[in-house]
Amino acid sequence: MRILVVEDEPLLAETVAQGLRRDAHAVDVVHDGGAALERLGVNDYDVVVLDRDLPVVHGDDVCRELARRESAARVLMLTAAADIDDRVAGLALGADDYLPKPFAFRELSARVAALGRRARPAVPPVLERSGIRLDPHRREVYRDGRYVPLSRKEFAVLAELLRAGGAAVSAEQLLEKAWDENADPFTHTVRMTILKLRRKLGDPPVVHTEPGVGYRLA
Repeated sequence: MRILVVEDEPLLAETVAQGLRRDAHAVDVVHDGGAALERLGVNDYDVVVLDRDLPVVHGDDVCRELARRESAARVLMLTAAADIDDRVAGLALGADDYLPKPFAFRELSARVAALGRRARPAVPPVLERSGIRLDPHRREVYRDGRYVPLSRKEFAVLAELLRAGGAAVSAEQLLEKAWDENADPFTHTVRMTILKLRRKLGDPPVVHTEPGVGYRLA
């Protein structure tokens, strides 16, 4: 998924981002509400991890603006306040879920995954096509029963191709979902990842190039 982490404590923000990247997500990080609204105006995110007490633009106002825009992004709101009234208020603003600080990363990861499933059309818990079996929760891939070790980016790209159900996926779409904003759109990073993925999946080839369109699974 493409995730935006909005947290004014840099160490916490980076810790959360690193953990989510280990889960094979593309993660962008900003430290105030104003920067969050700028990013949200440019990129399509599946989930926003939003601290409530933000400088420049308060987290409540970010949440209100997302609701006004009818954004498809799901919002997980974080706060140091554990009072039930604060949680109710946050949900009333348009947040989809609420997590008080301090929290265990495992719980945050599980909540983000749950919100991601709501942000996209429903897909089976295990993705299968052309002899490929991908388990998003166990981070495992098999081809014809053979385990295929993949990097996080290769895993994310393959998951997007499987979700497309045989339709072509453009390089731009893959960049949007599998890489963060630091990826250079003018590099050959997608093509190189596809080449590595093909080699690891083996013969006969199942990832095909549609000239001028993108990539698809047989």
